[in-house]
Amino acid sequence: MGRVTERRKVLRIRDGAVSTRPDTLVAEEPLEIRLNGKPLAITMRTPGDDFALAAGFLVSEGVLATAYDLQNIVYCAGATVDGSNTYNVVDVKTAPGVALPDFTLERNVYTSSSCGLCGKASLDAVRTTARFPIADTPPLRVTPELLASLPERLRAAQRVFDRTGGLHAAALFTEGGELLDIREDVGRHNAVDKLVGRALQNGDLPLSRTILLVSGRASFELAQKAVMAGIPMLAAVSAPSSLAVDLAAETGLTLVGFLRGSSMNVYAGEDRIALREATAQR
Repeated sequence: MGRVTERRKVLRIRDGAVSTRPDTLVAEEPLEIRLNGKPLAITMRTPGDDFALAAGFLVSEGVLATAYDLQNIVYCAGATVDGSNTYNVVDVKTAPGVALPDFTLERNVYTSSSCGLCGKASLDAVRTTARFPIADTPPLRVTPELLASLPERLRAAQRVFDRTGGLHAAALFTEGGELLDIREDVGRHNAVDKLVGRALQNGDLPLSRTILLVSGRASFELAQKAVMAGIPMLAAVSAPSSLAVDLAAETGLTLVGFLRGSSMNVYAGEDRIALREATAQR
C-alpha cells in the first residue's frame, strides 16, 4: 500500500556548506476510479482515504448524493500484468436504481494534482445540477473575526505538511468555528473530495451548516464541489478564479478569498458575513 510520505537523499547547500541528508517528501501516485467496473477518471493523489476520495469525486459529478446511493467501493486486484494489487485502482459500485449522468459515462478524464479536472467537454457538463440547493434555515451568519481565526486552526491541524511542506489541506468547520474534519493531499481538489466523501459515507450530506476552508486558491472546481455538497461558505487563503466567483453568485455560495490575518475579500454571498454596521463600508 502506498505511503503518505517517502524518503529521498538530497544534496543540501546552506550558506556555502554542502552536505547530504535524507528528506521527507509527500507521496504522489495515480488513482484510477472506476464506476460500476468502467474506467472513469485518473487522479494524481497522496495515497490514503482513497475510498472517500472516490466517493467525494462522484458527489461532485452528481452521481452520489446519499450513503444509500453507494453499494460498495473496493480496490481492484489484478491491476497489473502479474495480477498483483497496486492499491491504485478502485471500483465504485452504485446501488440499484442510481441514475448515471450521460457525460460521466461518455468521458475518461485525467485529473492532475495541480489543476483538478481537465478535458471537460463543455462548461455545461461542469455545471452539474446540484442535489442540495444552498438555502439557509435559519440563515448561517459568520463574523469576520471567526473567519480570520480559521487558517491558523487549519495550519495547526496539518500533520503531514509539517514534515514535507508539500501538501494542500481542506477543512470543514462549524459556523461556530469548531473543526469537524481535515484532509491533506498533493491536490487541493482531492483534499476536498476526501472531506466530502467521508461526509457521504457518514450520512452527513448536505453539509448545510459548515464552512469549507482550502489552503490555496479557490478554483471553479472547488466552488462546484462545495455547491454539490450543500456547503454554503467557501473560504480560501489565496485568490478565486473568475468562474468560481460567477458560480458562487449563481448558486448563492458565499465565497471568501485572500483570507490572511484579519484581511479578506468577499466575492459573493456577503449576506452571510456578520458585519458591524459601523465598520461596513461600501
